[in-house]
Amino acid sequence: MKRAAGILLPITSLPSRYGIGCFSQSAYDFIDWLKEAGQTYWQILPLGPTSYGDSPYQSFSTFAGNPYFISLEALVSEGVLTEEECGGADFGSRADDIDYETLYRKRYPLLRVAYERSRVTENPSYLRFAEENDWWLSDYALFMAVKERFGGVCWTEWAEDIRLRWGFALDYYRKELYFDIEFQKYMQFKFFEQWYALKAYANGKGIQLIGDIPIYVAMDSADAWAHPELFQLDEHNMPCAVAGCPPDGFSADGQLWGNPLYRWDYHRATGYAWWISRLEYCFKLYDVVRIDHFRGFDEYYSIPCGAESAKEGHWEPGPGMELFRAVEQRLGWHEVIAEDLGYVTDSVRRLVRESGFPGMKVLEFAFDARDSGSANDYMPHNYTENCVAYTGTHDNETIAGWFTSITEEERQMARDYLCDHFTPEKLLYKSFVALAMRSNAKTCIIPLQDYLGYDNTCRINKPSTVGINWRWRLTRSELSEELKEEILAVTKRYGRMNWE
Repeated sequence: MKRAAGILLPITSLPSRYGIGCFSQSAYDFIDWLKEAGQTYWQILPLGPTSYGDSPYQSFSTFAGNPYFISLEALVSEGVLTEEECGGADFGSRADDIDYETLYRKRYPLLRVAYERSRVTENPSYLRFAEENDWWLSDYALFMAVKERFGGVCWTEWAEDIRLRWGFALDYYRKELYFDIEFQKYMQFKFFEQWYALKAYANGKGIQLIGDIPIYVAMDSADAWAHPELFQLDEHNMPCAVAGCPPDGFSADGQLWGNPLYRWDYHRATGYAWWISRLEYCFKLYDVVRIDHFRGFDEYYSIPCGAESAKEGHWEPGPGMELFRAVEQRLGWHEVIAEDLGYVTDSVRRLVRESGFPGMKVLEFAFDARDSGSANDYMPHNYTENCVAYTGTHDNETIAGWFTSITEEERQMARDYLCDHFTPEKLLYKSFVALAMRSNAKTCIIPLQDYLGYDNTCRINKPSTVGINWRWRLTRSELSEELKEEILAVTKRYGRMNWE
């Protein structure tokens, strides 16, 4: 089996001129840089349009793309925007940070100008895109247009007629908001046009893209509004119970995510048609699909709607292998990574094993003095080939930040395991990267911050917090020749080179 390596870096974190990483030239430059560093994979976070809190795991649609990722430079090249218009907009004051509030106020008006100049309805490619994706695009575009009309509030707070999708209300808003709906469709057209161009470029360089999909959709989404039958909603389309996870190392009260839970009996009765459509769509978008919170297919954590914390939840049985057998029967075999982190039971382990999908091993979990039994699963000498090794994920501390935050006993455990009591702490991140890279795991993915040795000020997300996450961004100088050569060397050393 071929050993390979990759880097975890959100699209948002790419260097850029206009406030947030996107599908601009810097994305193409990063692909070239990955190739020259011997990498095979670029792992990203979900690409959907984000809402309050800016989390890519709480999106307005499980199918739509985030308009923030549309390259303004490309629109300038098309002649629908000017350099002066883009350069004159304030996207925030820091090159290493993302100011989402400013982006919302400044980027959408520019995209609206581009739409109004585009004459998009005369473009055969747009007409073909709209027709081929009508099964989700029309509902999404209407949802976003109506949402804006109601001041951005969640759809559960809209007027009853459109909230419950009464026929005359749908007809009224489709007519009343025609150009707003068309603007939403235009942004999706440009997003996917640019995304598939970027993906083709990456694949041509031998770089495979690992996409990330949340198991759940957001309550405030076109999916929940347009298809309430898929979810545990009452007769007024309000949630009966919501998703989350019990107390764990991230949070003493657990995590109350608030996503609607699936009506698995309904999905089973339809032969899992919606899930098959969703995954078929993702298999076109990405070369490999990482499914977040994979354990939710074995058992899911159900929290009564209105509960104050996740402590009030309980476990319910999920669809198990029945779902994945149905998917494989319809779509064939595809590359999937099962995010099997958190509280892992024997039945979850069995599900991952039966699926054949590689699970995840996170090095930071290996040195937990409180739970040596669970930590043992994450010790590199116990990794099988069929797993993906990480130093940490987007939800974890950076490896350098983690080492300073653990107890003295755990630091001693880690140094004993490394047989390294001499490397200065400021350089010890390199030893942890090497430890993950030389493991038996077929694939190893390292967050770019860990190659850089950055502390927790460069962390992507801290679960159960809002307002400080998803903001970190690279500057161009950080993707240096020196760093590239260092990554290339460690990739060669442990037999993970991309020779394509």
